[in-house]
Amino acid sequence: MKKEILLIGGSKGIGFKIAEKLSQNHDITVASRNPGKLDELNIKHLEFDVEKDNIEDLDLPDKLDGLVYCPGSINLKPFKMHRIEDFKKEMDLNFFGLIKSVHGVMPKLQNAENASLIFFSTVAVKVGMPFHTSVAAAKGAIEGFARSLAAEYAPDMRVNVIAPSLTDTELSEKLLNNDKKKEKMKERHPMKRVGNPEDIANLATFLLSDESSWITGQVMGVDGGLSTLNLS
Repeated sequence: MKKEILLIGGSKGIGFKIAEKLSQNHDITVASRNPGKLDELNIKHLEFDVEKDNIEDLDLPDKLDGLVYCPGSINLKPFKMHRIEDFKKEMDLNFFGLIKSVHGVMPKLQNAENASLIFFSTVAVKVGMPFHTSVAAAKGAIEGFARSLAAEYAPDMRVNVIAPSLTDTELSEKLLNNDKKKEKMKERHPMKRVGNPEDIANLATFLLSDESSWITGQVMGVDGGLSTLNLS
């Protein structure tokens, strides 16, 4: 069955790959600051800045079967170098932007039967990692929010979180911009490689489908085994 799915932030990286896969069978709308390569896929794009704009002002379908919130950041540095403003910025983009978006489209999600919501966390919430204090704090808030939202709206709506490890996208370019860094990052993962956008998009596509209709309130790691396996 063809679904109406909204991606917030889906013009590049993981979001773009999700939009690409979903567009083969569903009607996709991407709300982001710029269209990126979406024109190549003939996907509807709406200009939208999650930190400044109101999602209620967008021309969206009356019914949404799925919502994917993709915005994120990688701002890694020692805690002593962080300012309070850094934490506020992470929360505004990752968490409060999500809250405003979900709140704004909730009536449209409720018009659907068993709508599916997908948010993004990080492996660094489950596994303590140095230099991740700001992003792990913001993503940890998302995990708690998602579980509570899933409980509140079950069985009419499903809410799940995907928690990737390092994935080869524009966002992580500084961490993978030479062979030495790439090799080091590969060796950290039991599967001996970093992720690629399709690894994440495959799970997102499944969670938006009816095949995952008994899955809600979960935080699912797509991390090459980093969060659960110790091979040393």
